Amino acid sequence: MTRKLLIRDLTLRDGQQSAFATRMTQSQVDRVLAYYKDANFYAMEVWGGAVPDSVMRFLNENPWDRLEKIHHVVGGVSKLTALSRGRNLYGYAPYPDEIIDGFFKNAVASGLGIMRIFDALNDVDNIKSSVTSIKKYGGMADCAVCYTIDPKYDEAPSAESKKRGFFGFFPKKREIAGSAQKLIFTDDYFINKAKEMLALGADMITIKDMSGLIPPSRVAKLIPMFKEELKVPIDFHTHCTPGFGLGAVLTAIIYGADIVDTVIWNFAGGPAAPAIELIYLFCKKLGIELDVNMEAVAKINENLFEIRKELEAYDAVKQFPKPFNPLTDVLPPEIDKKFDIAIEAAKRNDEMALLDACHAIETYFNFPKPDERVKEAEIPGGMYTNMVAQLKQVNSLEILPEAMKLIPSVRLDAGLPPLVTPTSQIVGVQAVSSALNLKNGRPKYANPSNQFVSLVKGEYGKTPVPVDPEFRLQITGTREETNYDTSLYKRQENPVLEEYGGLSLAKDEKEELLLELFPAVAANYLKRERQAEWKAMQDKHYSTDQEADLSSGQTMVQSAENKDGKVKESVDSQVQEEREDSPKGYCVVSPMPGNILQIAVKEGDIVEKGDNLLILEAMKMENEIVSEVSGTVHRIYVHPGDTVMEGITLIEII
Repeated sequence: MTRKLLIRDLTLRDGQQSAFATRMTQSQVDRVLAYYKDANFYAMEVWGGAVPDSVMRFLNENPWDRLEKIHHVVGGVSKLTALSRGRNLYGYAPYPDEIIDGFFKNAVASGLGIMRIFDALNDVDNIKSSVTSIKKYGGMADCAVCYTIDPKYDEAPSAESKKRGFFGFFPKKREIAGSAQKLIFTDDYFINKAKEMLALGADMITIKDMSGLIPPSRVAKLIPMFKEELKVPIDFHTHCTPGFGLGAVLTAIIYGADIVDTVIWNFAGGPAAPAIELIYLFCKKLGIELDVNMEAVAKINENLFEIRKELEAYDAVKQFPKPFNPLTDVLPPEIDKKFDIAIEAAKRNDEMALLDACHAIETYFNFPKPDERVKEAEIPGGMYTNMVAQLKQVNSLEILPEAMKLIPSVRLDAGLPPLVTPTSQIVGVQAVSSALNLKNGRPKYANPSNQFVSLVKGEYGKTPVPVDPEFRLQITGTREETNYDTSLYKRQENPVLEEYGGLSLAKDEKEELLLELFPAVAANYLKRERQAEWKAMQDKHYSTDQEADLSSGQTMVQSAENKDGKVKESVDSQVQEEREDSPKGYCVVSPMPGNILQIAVKEGDIVEKGDNLLILEAMKMENEIVSEVSGTVHRIYVHPGDTVMEGITLIEII
């Protein structure tokens, strides 16, 4: 009986997120959907991850529309899948069950078939609610074990770290209670996590290697273990960034994976997953059947070529693979032989020979070479690029090596979390902040982000190793581990926008969920939507009323738009005028570029030194800006939603 391999196509979510910063517009997606209906993939990952945030933030599009329009065309041919972060969903704080349940109810109703659920700490308790809800509404729970590795410790310990023992930065190994600590992320660690997920009701299990750091030799051990002990389908997910991807996927296939994740040719390789076309060639040689219409895939790929050119400004590698159609093009004999060599090397678990053959194949087709920086750093590619971007913003790129060296110690201090969103961002941003602090003579953990504080406190869940109580006291003010209390959760406000005819900011449950999951981004997006609807209503009114004074009506609309500085152009103008009036008191300045998320004071308030003034969002981290003096808030120069640069005055205190 011929063995079948199922394919989950990642092109429209993880593929474009990894390679093009999630900038595909709905019109670009629409151009390939008819061909996707014919392609017959087992599943298509089209939503979740950064998609809901990005389509609002950058494209001014509705995330729910993205999912519903894809479902309308593809229907039930392929299961539509998404990615969510357990109790955090898409935010950076845990949500109560009522939010999680409402989200899954609407997601399934909008066409979602499978949710890949993971937790950044591999804390299985954090995925319970999501598993319950997706199954409750008829979807499938794909529970993902996040693959990670124990860090390397190459920096000499500081005097402070020596005092803190295990929680310091030791070379090569760490100590707990005076004894050498064994490796944490062993094969047993991963299989035990998977068993816990299966007990919750997982319909399938994914080995999720978000960093591309799993070598083929590890795959050859894990896949048989998972197949032996877990009687559900096993999916394998990885990336090509450090150079293991193609060899790892081939190994997963040979050792029994039921499903593998791939991307279509022109979006594949580099920071993304391997190309379906290469997997198709391997499977032909192995006698494994794919229920995928490769003619339809070729048509999708033709469109992706043009779409990629349109996305040039966001292209992470700017390197197109050599045009290739496995149905019509013939491989040179020497390259065809490399496929055979790779298969034989994978079967005998000869990792070096396997990787050499796979790299030769990728080089021939002009896929990006392995990123040695990411491989050496052993962190996700996205984490690395975000650190670079953050340092560029503050003109301090020269301290990147120091920030990279701090990652293991910051990660260890925080309980050794796997590096996957959001913990990869939390640790990466903190490493950058710590490097900047040390450069400027401040303590390593001066002004930690709210998310780092929450991670150390225990609000994200159980970390793989315990956090030192003394370090927790230093960062959070308490030695006790404290779980997040969802009973204290306060829902986002849904204000009535008087300036737009009394429309509510969010008009239905789906938009209310957007506000809950993406407070600042959704508020700005929905405000633009309500503004457009108000304009449309006014235009319709004036076009049908021939006696109306059109110029007066336009003046009224413009006046409404600018009321209280709600429109961004008005805000910018107002802020600029206010800043031209030189402040005379103590100036609270922005320590880094970011967005004003929330202002905790108002003009005239009396504040004490250490009081929270506002929350600045930078690199998706929330940073409390506190007052360094006592006094009266004389003037506030910014508004929620404003974008500010480093050094700009935010608040004046006298």
